[in-house]
Amino acid sequence: MIPVGFAALRCVVMAEDLELTMVTMVFDSSNVEALQSVLAKYVVLSRGHPGCRNIDLCASATTPGRFVIVQKWESPEAQQTHFDSAQMVEMASACTGLLTRPPTIDLLEAISAHDLH
Repeated sequence: MIPVGFAALRCVVMAEDLELTMVTMVFDSSNVEALQSVLAKYVVLSRGHPGCRNIDLCASATTPGRFVIVQKWESPEAQQTHFDSAQMVEMASACTGLLTRPPTIDLLEAISAHDLH
């Protein structure tokens, strides 16, 4: 079961025959090293999931202890399957005690979304 604060949100973008589901997750932590390790493992493992176009892990340059994960999926179904996956549940559980507040999960409406491959 995914802990409180984690939710599967979907944003479907249609651009020239491309269906793209985008999700962002923002994490604030006072234990930066531990959280970075948890999120890095999650990102590396999740990139291999079916339908993953890309997942990036970024650290805020302006807010210490803040990490942002940006995900792109081929379809809402691929994204939902991922959010129900063992990697997602493991990451969410591993965040217990590391966050200063629940993560913020957001949808992005693409104004310009493009994959380079």
